[in-house]
Amino acid sequence: MTDPIHITCPACQAKNRIPAARLAARPSCGACKAPLFPDAPFELDEAKLNRHLRNDDLPLLVDFWAPWCGPCKMMAPMFAEASKQMSPQLRFAKLDTEQNQAVGNRFQIRGIPLIILFDRGKEVARQAGAMNTGQIVGWVRQHLKA
Repeated sequence: MTDPIHITCPACQAKNRIPAARLAARPSCGACKAPLFPDAPFELDEAKLNRHLRNDDLPLLVDFWAPWCGPCKMMAPMFAEASKQMSPQLRFAKLDTEQNQAVGNRFQIRGIPLIILFDRGKEVARQAGAMNTGQIVGWVRQHLKA
């Protein structure tokens, strides 16, 4: 028997314990019943990001973006498609750096779009610049093996 996986609900922020064998069954939150693996990347702010980094056992890929950023807008559908392809191996989230400027300073973000891969709260890798779906998936797979 494997240990349960801890996952923070993207909707209500409740901490959930899910048996690893049930991850592919599209589990929902025990508190609010929202899907723990939504069909699209979920939005974060600084407090939510901190909670996910502190509590989650699964890797988290965060797209740091801004509404005025053309390349960010171009990459958004490809990031969403990569999310569909890679769930439930990891979860995908987006954080608006315009609304959460302290996060930009904290992670020393110098250019967007920027994706950062976190595993158990620690930064594993980062990549600046727009990427297509295949590049995102390949990049994540490369860094999760390391």
